[in-house]
Amino acid sequence: FCVFVSKIIKVNSQFFRLLRVFFFPSPLSFSLCPGAGGWSPLSSDRYQWLEVDLGGRTRITAVATQGRYGSSDWQTAYLLMFSDTGHNWKQYRQEGSIGAFAGNSNADSVVQHKLQHQVIARYVRLIPLNWNPNGRIGLRLETYGCPYNSDVLSFNGQSSLLYRLTPRPRQMSSESISLKFKTLKNSGILLHAEGQNGHSLTLELEKGKLQLLIRKGTTLSFSPDIRYLVTLGSLLDDQHWHHVAVEHHSNHLKLTVDKKRHPPHSCRYLVLLYFIVSACLCALSPVQMILGAQQGFSYRSFYGCLENPVYNGLNLVDLAKQKDQRGNVTFSCSEPVFVAMTFTGPQSFLRLPRRIDQSSLGISVGLQFRTWNKAGLLLTFELPNREGRVWLYLSKARTHLQIHKSGRAPLELNAGSALNDGQWHSVDLISAGGRLTITVDGDEGASAHASPSFLITTGGHIFFGGCPTEENSQECLNPFKAFQGCMRLLTVDNRPLDLIKVQQRLIGNYSHLQIDMCGIIDRCSPSHCEHGGSCSQSWSTFHCNCSGTGYSGATCHSSIYEQSCEAYKHKGNISGYYYIDVDSSGPIKPQLLYCNMTEDNTWMVIHHNNTDLTRVQPSPEVNQHVVHFEYASDEEQLAAIISLSEHCEQEIAYHCRKSRLLTSPEGSPLSWWVGGPGVGQMHTHWGGAPPGSQQCACSLQDNCVDSRYHCNCDADSNEWTNDSGLLTHKETLPVRSLVLGDIQRHGSESTYKVGPLRCHGDKNVWNAAFFDKETSYLHFPTLHGELSADISFLFKTTSSSGVFLENLGIKDFIRIELNSSNEVLFSFDVGNGPLEVSVKAGSPLNDNRWHRIQAERNVKEASLRLDELPAVTQEAPADGHIHLQLNSQLFIGGTASRQKGFRGCIRSLQLNGVTLDLEERAKITPGVQAGCPGHCSSYGSLCQNQGRCVERPTSFSCDCSSSAYTGPFCNKEVSASFKSETSVTYAFKEQMVNELNRSSSASSSFPSSIYSDITLKAENVSLSFRTSQSPALLLYVSSYHREYFAVLLSKPGDSKDAEILRSKVKNLADRQLHVVTISRLADVVSVQIDQNPKEDFNLTSGVEFNGIRSLVLGRVHDSEGLDPDLAQIASLGFTGCLSAVLFNSISPLKAALLHPKTSPVTVTGPLIQSICGFTSANLSHSGSVGTGQPLVNAIRSDSALIGGVIAVVIFVTVSALAIMARFLYRRKCTCQRQEVKTVKPEDNPELPFRSRITSQNGPTENQKEYFI
Repeated sequence: FCVFVSKIIKVNSQFFRLLRVFFFPSPLSFSLCPGAGGWSPLSSDRYQWLEVDLGGRTRITAVATQGRYGSSDWQTAYLLMFSDTGHNWKQYRQEGSIGAFAGNSNADSVVQHKLQHQVIARYVRLIPLNWNPNGRIGLRLETYGCPYNSDVLSFNGQSSLLYRLTPRPRQMSSESISLKFKTLKNSGILLHAEGQNGHSLTLELEKGKLQLLIRKGTTLSFSPDIRYLVTLGSLLDDQHWHHVAVEHHSNHLKLTVDKKRHPPHSCRYLVLLYFIVSACLCALSPVQMILGAQQGFSYRSFYGCLENPVYNGLNLVDLAKQKDQRGNVTFSCSEPVFVAMTFTGPQSFLRLPRRIDQSSLGISVGLQFRTWNKAGLLLTFELPNREGRVWLYLSKARTHLQIHKSGRAPLELNAGSALNDGQWHSVDLISAGGRLTITVDGDEGASAHASPSFLITTGGHIFFGGCPTEENSQECLNPFKAFQGCMRLLTVDNRPLDLIKVQQRLIGNYSHLQIDMCGIIDRCSPSHCEHGGSCSQSWSTFHCNCSGTGYSGATCHSSIYEQSCEAYKHKGNISGYYYIDVDSSGPIKPQLLYCNMTEDNTWMVIHHNNTDLTRVQPSPEVNQHVVHFEYASDEEQLAAIISLSEHCEQEIAYHCRKSRLLTSPEGSPLSWWVGGPGVGQMHTHWGGAPPGSQQCACSLQDNCVDSRYHCNCDADSNEWTNDSGLLTHKETLPVRSLVLGDIQRHGSESTYKVGPLRCHGDKNVWNAAFFDKETSYLHFPTLHGELSADISFLFKTTSSSGVFLENLGIKDFIRIELNSSNEVLFSFDVGNGPLEVSVKAGSPLNDNRWHRIQAERNVKEASLRLDELPAVTQEAPADGHIHLQLNSQLFIGGTASRQKGFRGCIRSLQLNGVTLDLEERAKITPGVQAGCPGHCSSYGSLCQNQGRCVERPTSFSCDCSSSAYTGPFCNKEVSASFKSETSVTYAFKEQMVNELNRSSSASSSFPSSIYSDITLKAENVSLSFRTSQSPALLLYVSSYHREYFAVLLSKPGDSKDAEILRSKVKNLADRQLHVVTISRLADVVSVQIDQNPKEDFNLTSGVEFNGIRSLVLGRVHDSEGLDPDLAQIASLGFTGCLSAVLFNSISPLKAALLHPKTSPVTVTGPLIQSICGFTSANLSHSGSVGTGQPLVNAIRSDSALIGGVIAVVIFVTVSALAIMARFLYRRKCTCQRQEVKTVKPEDNPELPFRSRITSQNGPTENQKEYFI
């Protein structure tokens, strides 16, 4: 049965359907009896609440709710508030930000919530947020917990407690101090301890944050010896209890505030940092401890309450009751009552009624506020008779007063600065005696004054924070942002406002306010900004500034640097200094290293403070010469680089004359070096010899100067010799110090050199596993990424779907999968419901090519990136769950259910910067193979002539689509015999655009509407030919703008209208096979014929090939727009053989001969596939070098051309080869003949085999022609 006990229930409504109060007599729970009705207010809105007085402070561990018995009344979501006094309520938040609890779905079932952290309070208040839409609010409430007893001290700002402790004979290895405090004052000393060794420790509040200070000396005065060691916590001046603990264990000091822990500090490090001569600064061993403040420092005294102060298990309150205390110290907590209110959003406002005393001249309004926002309305009111309006608001974190009155110029005042720091600030607006004043933070702040010529007083209501949202409300106008934050101590005409009466609707009106609480939270404490990013915040969110950190993203999680020099080389970089982030998003900082890319291997070079050859200078007092090496990288960076690399080496050399190095392996070494991780170990072998051998390289090579010794220097010769070599065993690197012993004998001379540490290779790049069954998977330990996690890997597959990665929790999960052949899906749930981010590719992903996935999830957003496509981002819900709680194993390549497994290869899998060793795990897992099938890494070079290696499940193949050759290895020429009437026309349509883009860096194709506006700034042309015809057209490319590109054989000649580049190669129309390669990049043209030296030329202006249309081999039927001489040659066609014709990545002969039905190619006349180009002997044939002729450049204008002309013409006869070109350019110039300068080889780098494409809108004026 139920027994009534003395617990008090309060509600905020005056009308109730039913209120029957019964409780179980259990000391562990307070509950409403089943079937006893319940609470249901008359009005169901968000301003109703139910409050329970538990009779004393209670440790509350859980709450449970039911709906009203036998009804359709229940709440579906609610807020939970706690208080010690029945005022100054504190909202319970899960994970630091989530306020709402899930309620009931019917009237009978019980929904219980165990609190993540226990709450100690006397009063519990429940505020319904949502309820059954077909009923009303209905509630039966149960709380779980037990009574809480404590020892409390109250300090009034003038009081303190002094404890004198018995000195200990020796320092303790473990010490601790803990206490709880509550205060309304944002600054003050909580505790000051003084030790035997002249050191002191202070716990002090400073602007609502707790500081742990360590000083050399016991004085509390500020001096250069003060060390601000740790700052933790925020908004601690909220008059709620906060727990503090300082713990010293061995060599570490740890500070905890409200279960937020600062990373432990090493005492040994602190000793060095602060130059304090002590075994350990942290081992304070106090002989005196003061709670509160010391006399003479009242301005930093503590005003508030302390609870359960304990030092090493000693209850200091018990001592205080018996011994020293100064001032008014009481053993209870007297709490002032300041009722605050929270403006939660843009709809929040408070309206106060019209002033009763209308005869008063002027007005005074005061308030205190705290906020993170830089802008927001504080208050506004109308002037009498609606003649104007007054606004007091925040803008750029300053207070502004703006007064508009009809017929008068606006009046503006401002005062204060940085008022969005979350601290309490006071603002007073006073208008009296013709003087207007606004004051910020009283006497310590700032003020502004004015003397308006008109009366400033209110003519109606005063609105605080914002305005009502009713459209017909003209009494309140707010051109500024609404205020979000807290207000308290409101006064009007020096009369304080009773906010409790406002809450009871006895005064004024309000909306979206939380009264009797300040709901501000600090989203930057602790900061979610990683890697040193700075945190700033507004009321509803925070922002991370990642400038200068080397990281990017919403929380500065992702590194902007590559992990190795190999990665920079693959991006096309050259040798130089680069920032290397070896663990990507991990804790190791980026480091500036030199990348040497001039050798076959790409080397990371880590320098130290002495890499030069250095002469040993003996000291008479010292028998050994000791050298220490300091590296540019720190210990973590060095270890990570060595572990990451496939090979590391370091040169060590000793040059000697009568200075022995190691002596025999049996004897004690004269010299040694220290190397390896950490402090390193002693090593007695020298460069080129194995560890532990006590030998030098010459001993292994059997070429020491004296075969009786294992080092050259050990021969003790009067002649200079040396022992040098490379140290290559990674476990012994880097060299940290060098000890040279035989340096003091008469005549001894020596020099040494320890080179930089050099490493190459990236073991993680090709760490891969192949999954050949849908039911196969690899499992690893649980992914740890509660607040942030990034996942990156590469995959290739022929399947259209499959799960790459999955990790499960009780409710939470994270998963990345191939959802379809062109879509990757990243999904997870942290308690807010599943969130999905997907990226769709423009082409199939199951093409058995490598594709890269980068996924990141943090407290602000989730992002997914595929290959080089833009990242897709999804914001996290505001004030939602943020902790990803997983407990299963991490599954790679499959799922725990063995369904939807991935078939294919995964490599270079990284989680938070740590690479998972897929290969090692695959070796012991059935259904998974270590490494990936296919052999492109070993045999890709077999794909010749620009063929591309394609991985297969058990082999590889060569993709020859971008090559002029065919065959298994792209080494079979495609050749054809031409007659004079033969014509092959390749139309550049969509297929050509895709081909041109295939070898370029662009990832998207051009829309069909601009095919005619494609512009080439570069061409790469290669072909082989055999003919006796001259003149003859070899290749012709036309454009929609009547520009063209042509390769011809012709007799030499002069032309007033042409610029001719003549080659020195002769006798090419000789029925032998010749190979011609032409490359143009803007105004630079390179030509090579057979094995002759490449010839480079400069054109006289920038050139572009606009709107390419078609490519023709053989006879040209449409010669409109051609120069008459060229048109005549084009009409003759070509007789002979053409082979391996390639224009950028287009092979017209392959299209005509091998794919005529699927290619945009038209053939007229006889075209016979032949083997005329299939010979290697002829490839070495080259013409003789002539005496050379001057190169002439002439320019003429032709206004009749439409769109201009571009042409490159190769003239080959029995005498010489020349290049002829017409190029479009876009500037006026004078036509003159001039020498064409040959480009220096170093000024003309090798052209990449890809097209340079831009967009043009059409022809322009003043177009010129060039004949070269």
